[in-house]
Amino acid sequence: MAIPFFHSFKSKVKKQKPIIPLIWSDLSGFNGKLAVKITNAVSTMWCAYLFAGLALVSLPNAISTSTSAIVSWVAQTFLQLVLLSVIMVGQKVSAKASDRRALQTFNDAEAILKGQSNIHDLIKEIHEYTVKKSKI
Repeated sequence: MAIPFFHSFKSKVKKQKPIIPLIWSDLSGFNGKLAVKITNAVSTMWCAYLFAGLALVSLPNAISTSTSAIVSWVAQTFLQLVLLSVIMVGQKVSAKASDRRALQTFNDAEAILKGQSNIHDLIKEIHEYTVKKSKI
């Protein structure tokens, strides 16, 4: 027995707006606002370059003294200054990628839910059609 109607399945899931970052009103007072400003300034590659230049200023002094001074300069000055910004930049990039993946997962789940609803409606229509057909 052929079904006389056609049902096309097209997901009509609206695109979600990107996740909204913190805004000034979400922060608690002056300290929160200042912390966000400083974090945003330090977590850039330009800041890492600036810190690398600043660390290199003291390199000649470390070279002229001793081997332990060079090791100390690398560990305490260069790595701490430069890696701080580089790690923060990496964290920002990872967080953005994670947010995109989470949004895509949400959109996929929403599309699956919509598809299941459409399938449920289609099964209901088929059932109603077959019940009506069997009564005739």
